Amino acid sequence: MELVRPADVEAARAALAGVVRETPVTPSRALEGFSHGPVLLKCENLQRTGSFKIRGAYRRIQRLDADERAAGVVAASAGNHAQGVALAAQLLGTRATVFMPAGAPLPKIEATREYGADVELVDSLDDTFAGAEAFAARTGAVLIHPFDHPDIVAGQGTVGLEILEQVPDVATIVVCTGGGGLLSGIAAACVPAGVRVVGAQAAALATWPASLAAGAPTGVAGATIADGIAVSRPGPVTFAHVRALVDEIVTVSEEALARGVLRCLERDKLLVEPAGAAAVAAVAEHPGRWPAPLVAVVSGGNVDPMLLEDIVRRGLVAAGRYAALRVRLTDRPGYLADVLRRVGQAGGNVVDVEHRRLSGAGTTPGTVDVALTLEARGHDHRAAILADLAAAGYEVAAE
Repeated sequence: MELVRPADVEAARAALAGVVRETPVTPSRALEGFSHGPVLLKCENLQRTGSFKIRGAYRRIQRLDADERAAGVVAASAGNHAQGVALAAQLLGTRATVFMPAGAPLPKIEATREYGADVELVDSLDDTFAGAEAFAARTGAVLIHPFDHPDIVAGQGTVGLEILEQVPDVATIVVCTGGGGLLSGIAAACVPAGVRVVGAQAAALATWPASLAAGAPTGVAGATIADGIAVSRPGPVTFAHVRALVDEIVTVSEEALARGVLRCLERDKLLVEPAGAAAVAAVAEHPGRWPAPLVAVVSGGNVDPMLLEDIVRRGLVAAGRYAALRVRLTDRPGYLADVLRRVGQAGGNVVDVEHRRLSGAGTTPGTVDVALTLEARGHDHRAAILADLAAAGYEVAAE
């Protein structure tokens, strides 16, 4: 298979002039402690539609002939590709129909409609592809694949060209990956320039390690909070690029993804979705692993506010700053007040208290379980609070 060349990416960039934003690259002091040099964030969360996807979608549709555009386009997506296709179709004067899972974040569904696409909701992500393929066969609409097409790869690769200009001495680029379109494009643009390119994937749905080990695209099962990279199998186009060009693939846990979102929000003042935080999570999980200057691509910022609340809580728990404890104490006046006083003296902030008078297993007459939710300053501080309560004679356990 012929790989996308730097010249193809340059041609895509010329076609995208005036359509996409040249997103900023900003230093991340929060991540420099995990590297031997500067770490910068490429902020594609500030791109039109909130992710890099508009780049590949526009280039793919722009290269259709007049008859193909007249037939319209169709896509399958959990959200970011949907919005990219919808806006690209609107800008290029063609109709777009997008099949999305009914469980996709509501803001992504509504935004896709607002960009002018017809949205068809189906049961699952797998059903979206089946629905889109059937629609294409029935109507003649052109299927715009979310990652597995040379034009998509070339369009996404324009992110890499911008990085080369913005950080001329870049040594490593870390990129989130699901199907591999963005990773393939950046590798096509940047590896010939001598840059190391690393892919970061959610460990809960890590198809790339399995595929590379097998020597062919391989499907895996799983689920992840990073819906933007929740792809169960790469395609032949992206597989060929990743196998030939990408230096390394690493995986990150769900807790690391949550910490990545929280780190971007707190330290870098960026609203980032879990998929967009995968590269940030990888840098933090593998300190000093890659040469600097290092650029972590923040691929998107489309996150459901309800999911964001849960992710932030996960990040706080993973960082030891949010804890749930069970304390068993004597069921007499003053004991609960003593526990709360000790937590306060240790610097903990109690968020919630549940007095479990009928707690059941393990309790004896005259004792009661109290569930505490509290804020701490980190793992060491949390451990110190537990130790202080235990030293005072209370039976305490983390929940």
